[in-house]
Amino acid sequence: MKLHIKGARLIDPSQGLDLVTDVWVAGGRIAAIGQPDKPFEVERVVEAKGLVVMPGLVDLAARLREPGFEHRATLESEMRAALAGGVTSLVLPPDTDPVLDEPGLVEMLKHRARQLNQVNLYPLGAMTVGLKGETLTEMAELTEAGCVGFAQADHPVTDTNVLLRAMQYARSFGYTLWLRAQDAWLAKNGVAASGAYASRLGLSGVPVQAETIALQTLFELQRSVGVSLHICRISSAAGVNLVRQAKLEGLPVTCDVSMNNVHLTDIDIGFYDSNYRLDPPLRGQRDRDAIRAGLLDGTIDAICSDHSPVDDDGKQVPFAEAEVGATGLELLLSLTLKWAEQDRVPLVDALARVTCGPAAVLTHSMPAIPSCGRLVVGAPADLCLVNVGHDWLVDRHTLLSQSLHTPFIGTELPGRVCMTIVRGRIAWEQGI
Repeated sequence: MKLHIKGARLIDPSQGLDLVTDVWVAGGRIAAIGQPDKPFEVERVVEAKGLVVMPGLVDLAARLREPGFEHRATLESEMRAALAGGVTSLVLPPDTDPVLDEPGLVEMLKHRARQLNQVNLYPLGAMTVGLKGETLTEMAELTEAGCVGFAQADHPVTDTNVLLRAMQYARSFGYTLWLRAQDAWLAKNGVAASGAYASRLGLSGVPVQAETIALQTLFELQRSVGVSLHICRISSAAGVNLVRQAKLEGLPVTCDVSMNNVHLTDIDIGFYDSNYRLDPPLRGQRDRDAIRAGLLDGTIDAICSDHSPVDDDGKQVPFAEAEVGATGLELLLSLTLKWAEQDRVPLVDALARVTCGPAAVLTHSMPAIPSCGRLVVGAPADLCLVNVGHDWLVDRHTLLSQSLHTPFIGTELPGRVCMTIVRGRIAWEQGI
């Protein structure tokens, strides 16, 4: 489709751009910004005065629950939720059922995604067979099938020798490992962050050391091997500081944080509200402040939704028995805007953490991926139009995700997505 997006406020964090201009789309790509060099016949003019046009969001952690958990969510329902949130590219962890540890499973998933023709889906392959932390997968074959990196999701590798071999294998072929920093033994059976609040509630705790010891192990092995690492969902002030030191040292490491940990603390759990049963757990005010500081100084490269749909059966139980996870695809942009409002962060800088920041992580992991997270002539036309001045209420009756559990139910958030365009096609539209 040939589009003329007229009079929008264009924000492209990758170039530091913030100006009012026109955007022209043709052949699935951005054809021109400003005025085209030659006459341009359009099929539709989008009057976008008062709206922001920006790159489509890139989400580095979103479980779509298919295959294996379709009773909780499906590709179709969650991709539609992603479009409603302005997300055009998704990285899918490998903890599906069956686990993404064989090329045929990856190919089947990508084929299903292509049939739906909605967001761009980038699966991570399992680092070990069945995510059991014992036998390495055939990473080369999984890469050929379409995996952009290798991960253990939330399944730690307890055998450090297996972790070392995985790093050596990945380094030999130029692959990136996407790993959670969590010591299996220190985190075992924990349901909340260790501290005074968890103690008062009688909840078993996950100490900060579960994250820092795992990080120190990863970085020590990385120093000897030289593999590229992406640290998934950092959660503590001490963890952020370790990542900062690793980057200053020159280690090839990137890092993301869940939007939940950007906004919430352990006190928000209240009286055992299972919507706050998350992994990583919510930590203290000092940790949240350190995370926000890490986002500002570039220690943390990206904010992710950590979208993990859970059904009613998984949440309507006592806190300690509740399943971890929350819906988030529709909230990622708005919660990023809320952080920008609260900390008076320039909009260009805040949006970088959900556009060009995660896009750089993704393309570093797999250079062959088409350019995303930026608005330049010739790039794929993955973008969204947003009314940043429009506030909306997070309501169970209006969320499109099949899962309706999130800590932010009843919260008023800024930023309403009016249109999402994927590969030049209008995939989502409301209110234009």
